[in-house]
Amino acid sequence: MRRKLLLTLGLGALFASAALLPDHFASAQDRRDHERARAALEAGEIRPLSEILKLVEARFLGRVIEADLDRDDGIWLYEFKILPPNGRLFRVEVNAATGAVLRTSGDVQYRR
Repeated sequence: MRRKLLLTLGLGALFASAALLPDHFASAQDRRDHERARAALEAGEIRPLSEILKLVEARFLGRVIEADLDRDDGIWLYEFKILPPNGRLFRVEVNAATGAVLRTSGDVQYRR
C-alpha cells in the first residue's frame, strides 16, 4: 500500500513538473518573438504597431482587444481581434509592411 502511494505521489509530481515546462518554454519563445519583431521593425520590414493601429481603428468599428505579429510564408502579419459595440468579436489580418487589410473574419463592422 505504501509503495503504491509513493508511486502515485511520484507520478503526480512528475506530471505536475511536466505541466510547468511549456510555460517556461513559452516565456523563452515570447522573448524570441519580441526580439524578432524588434529586429523586423529596425530593418524596416514592418511598420510600427501604432501606425497600423491607427489605420485599423479608422476603418473598423470597435475596440482592438488583442494584437499579434506573426510571420507567414515570409510575410509579416498583424492580426487584430476587435470587439465592436454589438459584442460579436471579429478578426482583421493586416500586412505588417504595407498596412493592407488581407483578410477579415467574423461579424465585421466598418466605420461609415
